[in-house]
Amino acid sequence: MKVVKSNSISAFGGMNFVFEHLNKLNISDILSDSLPKLNPNSRYSWKDLFYSFLSIYYCGGDCIEDIHTNLRPHFENNPYIKLPSPDTLLKRLSELATENQICKTKRGSVEHEFNSNEELCKLNMAILSKLGVLNSQELTLDYDNTIIFNEKSDSKMTYKRDYGYQPGVCTINEEHIFYIENRNGNSDAKSFQIDTLQRMFGALEKVKTPKVSHFRADAASYQYEVIELLNEKSEFFYVGCRNSYVEKHFTQVQDWTTAKDEFGELQVGSILITPFSQQAREYKATPKPYRLLVKRRLRNDGQMNIITQDAYDYRAILTNNFDMTDLEVANFYAKRGNMERQFDILKNDFGWQCLPFSSLNKNSVFLYFSAICRNLYNNVINYFSTKCKSIKPTDRIKKFIFRFIILPAKWIKQSRQMKLKVYNPAFVYT
Repeated sequence: MKVVKSNSISAFGGMNFVFEHLNKLNISDILSDSLPKLNPNSRYSWKDLFYSFLSIYYCGGDCIEDIHTNLRPHFENNPYIKLPSPDTLLKRLSELATENQICKTKRGSVEHEFNSNEELCKLNMAILSKLGVLNSQELTLDYDNTIIFNEKSDSKMTYKRDYGYQPGVCTINEEHIFYIENRNGNSDAKSFQIDTLQRMFGALEKVKTPKVSHFRADAASYQYEVIELLNEKSEFFYVGCRNSYVEKHFTQVQDWTTAKDEFGELQVGSILITPFSQQAREYKATPKPYRLLVKRRLRNDGQMNIITQDAYDYRAILTNNFDMTDLEVANFYAKRGNMERQFDILKNDFGWQCLPFSSLNKNSVFLYFSAICRNLYNNVINYFSTKCKSIKPTDRIKKFIFRFIILPAKWIKQSRQMKLKVYNPAFVYT
């Protein structure tokens, strides 16, 4: 078998269409306006740096070094991008890092380390505004923490008994990453959450978005200060409750509605309670009544609950929404499970499992950049699903790479114009 080589043909010809689409969104202008000014003599612009970063994950890579080892031969003569070296890209990213905040709880001696990057939050907000996400009439926020296991020099032991970071992440309308605050592994989700949420809502107010319609969070947000903040900043909130705090109220629920979900049959009911009475008195405030929605499911082993004197597993949700039915509240809160899907996408498709830096603050920059790539991917996949029949809006990035990005192509000069020659007769782009 004879082989004829051609170095000018790129295996990732589909990226040219992605670059063109991003240029139409004026992403380069947003980068220039939101990030620090580079030296006029700098060889690479923020557009080159960001497009190079984005290309790693849109071409199936999983670490920064893929720029040199896998991508460079395919983008050497590309008019849309100049690829820097991995060291240059990492150097520019590290320059965006901010100082960590170190805090201690009132009764504790353990240091909690946080990093919030306002500059990159501003960049992310600008891109979300450009994509039209913040213009929605109804905004739904979901907040949760995830563990990124690693052995970095400053990572600390998590409650999972392994080293890592535990960033707090907020999504908007279940699809887009809106806010990230990195924290070390020993900082549980409950500690200093009120400060994190205040900074998050402050970022929203700076861009003058509509008031948040719905806010969902897990039991780590079941705190007096947090509930008061959510009451002020959102129209409705839905917060999980630890059973040890509210199980004394379970027996007061008299009216149960039976329903079914993917795990089988369950019952839901609700009552009015007035939690945090002691904390309210400390702040010289009047305790407020809220709705406690209770879900229960029959145990398979039949073991009795000593508090409720029955064989059910209980879960509870605190909310200030008195308009929805019990089932509507339960189903709406269950959609918060989409956060786990977002974490899976970020870790497996956009590199969160392979952090490039050895420090918390620099890795915060990486988390934001990869989250921005994730946000743009939502727009990219929706756009190209209307152009190519083989692509669906719900496709993960691996399928998008196989069906669109991997396209043999090369740039040729014809009639004093640069044209993209595609080596696939079956390729259809309308």
